[in-house]
This record gives sequence, structure tokens and C-alpha cells, in this order.
Amino acid sequence: MTTEAAPTGEVVAENLGVRFDFDRRSRVVTPALSRIRRIRASAWGLRGIDLHLEPGDGVALVGPTGSGKTTMLRVLAGVIPPDEGTVRIRGRVSSLLATEAGVGLQLTGRENAMLLAVLAGLSHAEASASMDLVGERARLEVAFDRPIHTYSEGMRARLHFAVIQAITPQMLLLDEVFEALDHEFRGLVAEYAARLRERGGIVVAAGHDHPALDQICQRAVWLDRGHLRREGPIDEVISAYRETT
Repeated sequence: MTTEAAPTGEVVAENLGVRFDFDRRSRVVTPALSRIRRIRASAWGLRGIDLHLEPGDGVALVGPTGSGKTTMLRVLAGVIPPDEGTVRIRGRVSSLLATEAGVGLQLTGRENAMLLAVLAGLSHAEASASMDLVGERARLEVAFDRPIHTYSEGMRARLHFAVIQAITPQMLLLDEVFEALDHEFRGLVAEYAARLRERGGIVVAAGHDHPALDQICQRAVWLDRGHLRREGPIDEVISAYRETT
């Protein structure tokens, strides 16, 4: 099982851009489908983003729905490649984004935890050795060995977070699913994020619950229609953003 060795992470994004292409039915056209579907329209989800995250940073992504927050997290997670510019990431990245990601609904919580841990880079032996601790941290009790389709969204989020703790990432990404957690478990996530930053890791969180973001971040990036509108101390950025809403 992995130990909590001191992690260091770093992110450098330069002129980062992500473009979404749509067919005549307004469906997203992936690069693999571009040869068989005619592209009728395009829109930039992110454009001209310059961002430097250093060890110990906690950065909140704020902005209205559709501003590019989730797209930015997916780029950092390696789910979406940039169409323009570059992004360089140092360190292992773990994310609590969509709770369905990597989940087999007919598999048990334990089986899914094994799958997620191996996909994150642990060996089968390391993943297996961590399962009892994952179950304990997720606080699922007997539900740990029941199928995922019987879980609530909060239970799935707790399972994902327990796996994250087992793989000791250098960067933690949190989307609005963080807000689905109950108050007690949200506090545990905040405590873990603080420890990660103290050890040189990076935390990037997006959402609309600004007090919750303020607990785990000291900086904020305000995204507006895919563009970086303002960056700085979290209280200043959120105050400026709220003046426009």
C-alpha cells in the first residue's frame, strides 16, 4: 500500500484552448467522429488561458455555469487534450469529478475501488492491500460489497475519495460533486486537501459554494465564457465576481 510521501506538483498552461465541434444536430463531434460527421458549428470552451500552479497552491475555479470550469478540470485530469497552446503537468493527478467515471454499475464498491486504484497507477498488489482501508475511509460498511447501482451520489463520491487517499496524488481536482457530500464528509475532504497542500501538492476545486471553496483554496481564477477574467486572492476574486451577478 502506498504511503503519504511528500508530493510536489506543478502545472504550467500557456495560451490554452479547447474547441468543441458540433454536427447538424448540435451533438459534440469528437476527433474520432470528425471523418464521418460533418461539422456545422464550433465553439471555444477555453481560449487563451495562461496559468501557473506551484507546490502548495489551492486554486478555486469560479464563474457562471458554462464558463469553462469543468472543461478546465478535465484538461488537467487528462480527459480532454488542448486544441491550442500547451499544458504541462508534473505529478500524479487524482480527481473527484463525475462519480460515474470509471464505475461499473453491476460491480461492488470493493471491485470498483480496485479498478479505480489500478487505473490510477497502483499495482494489483498495492490496490488489493489498500482495500480494507479504502472501505473504512469510505464508511460504507456492508454496502462496500454491494453493487454500485444501489449507491446514492454521496456514497459514490465517498468511495472515489477513499480511493484518492489510497493513491496519494500530487494534485487533487474537485468539481461540483464535492458539494453533494454531507457536511461531515465534506470536512474530511477539506482536511485532506489542506494536508496535501502542506506536503507540496496542489488542489484545484470548482463549484458555486464559495464558502466551501474558501476552506480549501487561497487563490481563485474567474472564468467567463472560456476566458480568464481575473486571478488573485480568493476573497478579492469572488467579491469581484459577485458584483457582476
